[in-house]
Amino acid sequence: MAIKTIGIVGAGQMGNGIAHVMALASYDVVLNDLTQDGLDAALARISKNMDRQVKGGKISQADKDTALGRITTSLNLRDIAQTDLVIEAATENESIKQKIFDALLPDLKPETILTSNTSSISITRLASRTDRPEKFMGFHFMNPVPVMQLVELIRGIATDQQTFQSCLEVVENLGKTAASAEDFPAFIVNRILMPMINEAVYTLYEGVGSVQSIDSSMKLGANHPMGPLELADFIGLDTCLAIMNVLHDGLADTKYRPCPLLTKYVEAGWLGRKTQRGFYDYRGETPVPTR
Repeated sequence: MAIKTIGIVGAGQMGNGIAHVMALASYDVVLNDLTQDGLDAALARISKNMDRQVKGGKISQADKDTALGRITTSLNLRDIAQTDLVIEAATENESIKQKIFDALLPDLKPETILTSNTSSISITRLASRTDRPEKFMGFHFMNPVPVMQLVELIRGIATDQQTFQSCLEVVENLGKTAASAEDFPAFIVNRILMPMINEAVYTLYEGVGSVQSIDSSMKLGANHPMGPLELADFIGLDTCLAIMNVLHDGLADTKYRPCPLLTKYVEAGWLGRKTQRGFYDYRGETPVPTR
């Protein structure tokens, strides 16, 4: 099936980034969120990010105007259900994701493909509670979506080849690269990345190094563009903790045990950049380590 219309559930950091790249790739996009304020903020963010691309010469002003014209917003999930491909990009919480799919099911077209942008939750389990497990798969974008080249495509146990091929064609139309992953906890990127971040938090927790020395060591000693604690703040410490819990629960290996300090930061509501405090305090002109 040729995919022409794309429905995105969730207009947050990931959802608005997905809408941005889909619209630039000539797909008609319906973007859904719980509030009109959330949708308005998403459109403003998309416009601002496209302005940056125009300024950098990556797209023209006409490209931006045309792409923005392809994005419509809706508070009604029924409008999402009528698209060819649905990408769920809600918060990393399985029960919330399941409720979204449950609400979509009555109004879906028979041919609509369902996907989730989950970074760690079982695709097979999410798919099993829908009426189309063969037309369900993981469609995991990296953050920030307009910049990052990779998309993980995760097949559940029932996902058919036609569904995979349709999603692969979308990734190729975006000019991005697909990595095919099997449906095991956290897939490829986060299976490798999150334990590294968690180990960096343990290194801080055990007093081996400070926030600054840990991040400087990995940037200058391993040539990473961002230090692991800086990256954790960028991702969101709640998301990092959620993924570590999925790894720990799903693989039953103590090497995936979340660091108690990571848990403490999340309990404090210090979730990183989005709350202005995490391993760094972002409330001043320059970020200051909080430990």
